[in-house]
Amino acid sequence: MSANGAAKRFSSTEYAANLQTSISKTAMPAEEKSDSLASLRSYTEEIRHMLATPRGWSEEERRKYAEKLNRAVIGFPQERAEMLAIISDWIIRKRLQHVSFGSLPYATLAEALFAEVIGMNVLELVLRNREGLEEVQVVGTRIFEVRDGKATASPYRFQELAHVERIQQNLVLFNNDRINPRKRWAEVLLLDGSRVTLTGFGFTAQPTLTIRLYTVKRFSLETLCSPEYRTMDDRVRELLLLIVRSRLNMVVIGATNTGKTHLIKALISAMPDEERIVTIESRYELMLARDFPDKNVVEYESDEDDPLHGPRQAFKLALRQSPQRICHAEIRDEDANIYVRACTRGHEGSITSVHANGLEDVPDTITDMCMLDGRGMNPISMIRRITEHVTHIGFEMRMVDGVRKLVRVGEFEWCNGAVRVRELVRFEETSGHWVFPEPFSDKALQKISRLDPESYRTIGKFSFGGSIP
Repeated sequence: MSANGAAKRFSSTEYAANLQTSISKTAMPAEEKSDSLASLRSYTEEIRHMLATPRGWSEEERRKYAEKLNRAVIGFPQERAEMLAIISDWIIRKRLQHVSFGSLPYATLAEALFAEVIGMNVLELVLRNREGLEEVQVVGTRIFEVRDGKATASPYRFQELAHVERIQQNLVLFNNDRINPRKRWAEVLLLDGSRVTLTGFGFTAQPTLTIRLYTVKRFSLETLCSPEYRTMDDRVRELLLLIVRSRLNMVVIGATNTGKTHLIKALISAMPDEERIVTIESRYELMLARDFPDKNVVEYESDEDDPLHGPRQAFKLALRQSPQRICHAEIRDEDANIYVRACTRGHEGSITSVHANGLEDVPDTITDMCMLDGRGMNPISMIRRITEHVTHIGFEMRMVDGVRKLVRVGEFEWCNGAVRVRELVRFEETSGHWVFPEPFSDKALQKISRLDPESYRTIGKFSFGGSIP
C-alpha cells in the first residue's frame, strides 16, 4: 500500500454514503432529486426543532441561549459560528456528514441546514459576493441584485414563499419588532448597519424583503473626487467646502441609489469635529457616531406613535443640548415642520435630503409636507420662509452612464413672489465637465465674507460664467 493510501483511514459511513450515491445515480434521477429535497426538508425541520428547544436549567440560561440564537440570525460572527458548530455536531451524531445532495448549492450539509434555519436561505449565497453589491431586492420568490445602481435578476431564487416569511420573522424577532396580520411591515437593521425593509401579504401582493447594504467605509469629499467615484472634481469640492464653512443650510435631492446619503456624510466629514451635531430620525440611518467617532454627535431615534419619545419631544430636548447643526437623513411628512423650525432658530449649516423632481420644486415639496400638520398656515409665506431660511443651497444627484454624479449645485432665492435657483454648478454630460454658470447672490456673499473670509477673498477662482477643464 502506498504512503497516501496508508495515511487515509477507512470510514464505513463514507463508504456507505458513496455506495448509496453511486447506486442512486444509475437509476431514477428524478426520484433521487425529489427524495433529496424531501430529506433536506426533513433534516431542516429536525434542526429547527432542536435549536428552538429551550436550553439551560435556569430562566437566565434559557434567556441567554435565546439571545444567542437571535444574534446568530442577525449576523453576529461568534454566535453564527457557535450555531454552525451545534448543527455540525448534530450531523455527526446522525452519521450524515458524508451525505451529499446532488443539486445542493452549498459546500456541506451543515452549511445548507444553517442557511435554511439560521441564515437567509439562498440569500446567503447572494451575500457571499459582496463586491459592488448595493441592494438585494426580494419579491415573492424572485431575487434581484443591484450593482452600480442597476438591478439584474439573480441566478438564485427561493423555492417557496414560506422561506421568505421565515426570514422575515427571524429578522423582526431580534429587532423587537413584529410582522403579522395586524402590522404587515417592518424595518430592521443588520449588524453591519445594512437596512432591511419588509412587507407581508395584505400590504403587498407578495411578501417582499429589501436589503440596503452598508458598503461605504470612507466618507470625505476627497474620496468623491477620486477615479473610483468621479462624483465631482476638485474645483467643485472646493466650492462645497466653502459652503460648509459658511454655514449655509443645505438640502440634497436625487433618485434612489444616486448617492444622497454618501454626499451628506462627506459634507458632514468636512464639519469641525467639535461642533455639536444633532440628528433626529424615525430610524437610525445616518449612523454618524459609528462613522465619525471623534465628532460631537447626539443621535435621536424618535417614535411617532409614542408622545414621550416622538419627534416633538426629541426636538425640545435637542434645543437644550446646544446643537450647532441639525442633520436629518430625509425629511418626511411628520418631520417637515420640526426641521423648518430648527433651521430658523439659529442652527445654521444644517443639512437634509428630500424627494423632489428638481431643485426648483424643493421649497414647494417641503411646504406641502408642512401643511399636513393641520394648522392654518399661509402657503406662500411658508414657501418664502423655507426658500430664504431653510434651503440656502441645493445639491442634485443623478446616475450618469452608471456613475453617481453631483449634477447641480444651486442657491435658492425668493424673487418677485417666486422661487428662483441660481445655478452655481452644472455637470454637462456632453463634455463631461462641470461648469459654473452663475455667481452667489449678494446675500450669500455677505454671509461667506463674514464666516469664511479666507475663501471669500479667493472666490473669483471659480470662474463663474465659464467652464472648468
